[in-house]
Amino acid sequence: MSVTGPHVLVTGSTRGIGAAIAAALAGKGVRVIGHGRVDAPAVVGADLADPEAAGQLWSRALEQLDGHIDVLINNAGVFEPAGIDLPDEDWDAAWSRTLQINLKAAADLSRLAVRHFLERPGGGRIINVASRAAYRGDSPAHWHYAASKAGMVAMTKSIARGFAARGVLAYAVCPGFTLTGMADDYLASRGGAGLLADIPLGRVADPQEVAAAVVFLALEAPASMTGAVLDINGASYVR
Repeated sequence: MSVTGPHVLVTGSTRGIGAAIAAALAGKGVRVIGHGRVDAPAVVGADLADPEAAGQLWSRALEQLDGHIDVLINNAGVFEPAGIDLPDEDWDAAWSRTLQINLKAAADLSRLAVRHFLERPGGGRIINVASRAAYRGDSPAHWHYAASKAGMVAMTKSIARGFAARGVLAYAVCPGFTLTGMADDYLASRGGAGLLADIPLGRVADPQEVAAAVVFLALEAPASMTGAVLDINGASYVR
């Protein structure tokens, strides 16, 4: 890590869990560059649906962080329905878009991060924000979302196993329902109270709870935890 404090890139940092992560990091002497759809102060604009965008985001963030990044947090994602009755063209487009944003862009950024970390003393960390859906699955209209998040978990474990000896650490978190606009829409569409009955804790998580776990992994988790996946779902799915 840099002697001036870790340099962190957080994707999807302009709302929900990502905004909570960026805010939590800001109070810990960390230099943060965020990511959203458009440029803003300390935010690099990039549409991760574009296969070229991840590389452009990394380059611009690296420039703004004085040439080095210590931690990559892959949080950006979409949660859009794709029912089995869609026309073939729409089904294919929905799968391609979700896998590109949720998984391929995260993989591209992780690749760039690993290569960067291997060139620097001290290595670095990657934290992937996956989902309970990676293990439990999701609704009939969200196979592609569950598949993309399962891919993030597998990618995390592969990075951890492949590069731990060279100082590159990788962790993931798997939230269940969280109080974001994305989850609010889904809760409303699926009956709200009925879904809450499936959560033993009796409520969905706050973004700040997820952020607390991510910040721990980014700054404090011991190296021996690399490859770990933390569940944050109110015991609605336990492994």
